[in-house]
Amino acid sequence: MLKGNILNVFSEEIYPAEIMVEKGIIKCVKPLNEDLKGYILPGFIDAHIHIESSMLTPSRFSEMVIPHGTTAVVADPHEIANVMGVDGIKYMIKDASSVPLKFFFTAPSCVPATPFETSGSILSSEDIDRLLDYREIVALGEMMNFPGVIGGDKEVFNKIETAKKHKKPIDGHAPLLTGDNLCKYVAAGISTDHECTQPQEAFEKRQMGMKIMLREGSSAKNLEDLLSVGGDFIVSDDKHPEDLLQGHLDVMIKKAVQLGLDPVKAIKMVTINPAQHYSLNNGAIQPGRSADLVIVDDLEKLNVESVYINGKLVSENGRPKFPVKPLTVDSTFLSSKKTRKDFEIFSPNESEKVRVIDVVEGQLITGESEAILNVENSKIQPKIDDDILKIAVVERYGHNRITNAFVRGFGLKSGAIASSVAHDSHNIIVVGTSGEDMARAVNLILKNKGGISITMDAKQYSLKLPIAGLMSVESAREVSLKLKKLHQVVSTMGSNLKSPFMTMSFMALLVIPKIKISDQGLFDVESFQFVDVIK
Repeated sequence: MLKGNILNVFSEEIYPAEIMVEKGIIKCVKPLNEDLKGYILPGFIDAHIHIESSMLTPSRFSEMVIPHGTTAVVADPHEIANVMGVDGIKYMIKDASSVPLKFFFTAPSCVPATPFETSGSILSSEDIDRLLDYREIVALGEMMNFPGVIGGDKEVFNKIETAKKHKKPIDGHAPLLTGDNLCKYVAAGISTDHECTQPQEAFEKRQMGMKIMLREGSSAKNLEDLLSVGGDFIVSDDKHPEDLLQGHLDVMIKKAVQLGLDPVKAIKMVTINPAQHYSLNNGAIQPGRSADLVIVDDLEKLNVESVYINGKLVSENGRPKFPVKPLTVDSTFLSSKKTRKDFEIFSPNESEKVRVIDVVEGQLITGESEAILNVENSKIQPKIDDDILKIAVVERYGHNRITNAFVRGFGLKSGAIASSVAHDSHNIIVVGTSGEDMARAVNLILKNKGGISITMDAKQYSLKLPIAGLMSVESAREVSLKLKKLHQVVSTMGSNLKSPFMTMSFMALLVIPKIKISDQGLFDVESFQFVDVIK
């Protein structure tokens, strides 16, 4: 039994009450005529997040966010599905089941994201049909292939119809989509969008009945820009370990309130709204719902004092009250050891005009330029003084393909950096000043069974991510400290990028213009075709 000033998300009232719980379910809520301190809120629900982006396993993620009032998440396991397919999703479900946090998953709709890269798996509409039978899976994951929806792609619509058959909502992903094409997208039955960046975009989608997710992640932050238009949910999308140390949904609610949103409205966006949309039995202090509750000192300060899930105390004074023991998986790397020759582009000429990927700081988009590079011993040389470095993608799933190209914007004066986090197929991506350094960086990742690596002179640094090359079994604090150290080292190598590894990971994202790189070649997103490095 708990007493406090409860927030009723249905009537939007706040009043003293007594909550009686039986077998994890709220049995009765009785208003009181007492002067009580503190507030009891429904547990917070993050309606859209990719756990893998935190570099933490679900169980490790849980120990970080529960003390901040999060009692449930709706997670899209799109990243691990691209590596391990259904087995990866099963891993997420099994590891998540070991902790109190309620993990609800969506069935990834776009694996692989494009046919122009090599992924570890393909999820067909038949796979989606089976996944949607799982009790833990509550929706079809974000439909990134909006051109397929607009163009009437048969397999895309098979997945959409499968979700409808299971009576599960369909999440959207349609940046800048407008007009007739947006009409086709909404008509297909897609109900949410978290990719709005401009108020007018969000307004048009709301007019068509889409539910708008106001995203406040580690990289993409749209809450302030879109708050005037309004939304239905406040979500993370991607949250990195160093940010989770500062908080989760509690921080986002406080920001929304500071920007002028009524606290009750803000709390509804992370409680009853997602619960109703995804048919979850939580999100409100109501008889018959799960007793997932958060006790805070004040609706605006929102300092979380204790957290209950299924009526059981799971966090108090910022400390989790449950053990965490992450599950492990076998290595997902089938690539052979690399040598410096694997990272050379050969030419019989004395110089070559080449295409260059231009990094845009803080953006997923890239530009394209050209450069004249010298050829020495039949090998095209980078131009380090002009910040034109070598970049490569090493296929990790057994085909041993490598694509080499050139990139501008990383600023390295020596060494190489590499990562097995490379959206969306998560092959190994590497940027460096020489083939020798690049080979060493890639081989260190293979040795570690995944992660981030740096080679500089005779020194090597790394963060191991042995769970599908995406996640660590260590705590958020440990991962954050190691990542911070890696950022410091990259800075000494000459890079001014705030997030060099994140920036590098998006160089392989083939659905965002202008020019990107995959294991199959250099790709022009606007013309939707491969192009030659040498012009």
